Amino acid sequence: MAMDRVQLLLVGLPAILFISDLSHIFAPPPPHLRHPHGHPPHPPHPNPPHHPHQQPNLEGGAGFGTTVELQFCASCSYKGNAMTMKRMLETSFPGINVFLHNYPPAFPKRVLSKIMPVIQVGAIATIMAGDQIFPRLGITPPPLFYSLRANRFGTMATIWLIGNFAQSFLQSSGAFEVYCNGDLVFSKLAEQRFPSEFELRDLIGSRLPPSPFGKNMGNVLS
Repeated sequence: MAMDRVQLLLVGLPAILFISDLSHIFAPPPPHLRHPHGHPPHPPHPNPPHHPHQQPNLEGGAGFGTTVELQFCASCSYKGNAMTMKRMLETSFPGINVFLHNYPPAFPKRVLSKIMPVIQVGAIATIMAGDQIFPRLGITPPPLFYSLRANRFGTMATIWLIGNFAQSFLQSSGAFEVYCNGDLVFSKLAEQRFPSEFELRDLIGSRLPPSPFGKNMGNVLS
């Protein structure tokens, strides 16, 4: 009876994880990620109503009315670069709206990354209780099973490490995409490099609307 409960747990846990992951995969993404590849323009965010005194200061800002999106690979530890670029743009172009978003990997990679934990748990469960599972399925255990079971703890650790590495790879997109008012101005996926602060400031500055202080205010502040 105890073994039946263990087997039920080993089979039920992967099933629950798989169903939960599927619900996350096919759930509608947040509004700002529903078109990660279409890149529709985003309207400027209005000033918060509880800070009405900020409106006069932003009207003359070089970046007022401009929205910049930095879409980056969160699992690649690119958030620090994105925060540095955000501070640089907000300092160079007062009044600019800079938003940070995660750039998700392609759909097949997202699906595989969700299935990987199920494969890990299933493989570990097979190593632990394969001598009970195979006979119930009417299958003769292969010789490889006995070889792996002879060093079960080392095998389970290897399965866990390889699975985590594969999951991290599948969750990464390697992206650092910059959009200005919905238009792509720099793509790490295309250029295979990060933009420098000077380069990004020039790219954004060239797309700013006219202001009382001129479009080159970012260069003056540098």
